[in-house]
Amino acid sequence: MSGNNNNVKGFLIGFLAGGSVGAIIALLTTPKSGKELRGDIKQKSGEYFDEADKYYQEKKTKAGEMFNEGKRKYAMMMNDLKSKPEEILKDAERVYNDAKTKTKEALHSGKEKIETETERLKFSVKTGIDAYNENKKI
Repeated sequence: MSGNNNNVKGFLIGFLAGGSVGAIIALLTTPKSGKELRGDIKQKSGEYFDEADKYYQEKKTKAGEMFNEGKRKYAMMMNDLKSKPEEILKDAERVYNDAKTKTKEALHSGKEKIETETERLKFSVKTGIDAYNENKKI
């Protein structure tokens, strides 16, 4: 922003210096009377100051707009930064709950399989013992 101020100051100084040099040259080379020439100089200097003021006001307005735009973008970035951790936390909770549910399901399923296989093994052992005892009697 200070670079813009330096550019504006430099432009205004150059503008005024150029106007002054032009006015001096006009004084030295004009065929008009002194009164007419002073009136012309007064009129032109007023026009130059009006143009310089207009330029300054335009740049001041533009700087204000740029400042407001920067402020708006900053607010948007801050809102994004504040919402990101909340989103990440919600995603982490969702992943944790999914993993917890799947783990419970896998544990329950594994437990059922172990119980089923245990029952089959017990039945097989009992059948084997019964068959052995039957063969022993014969």
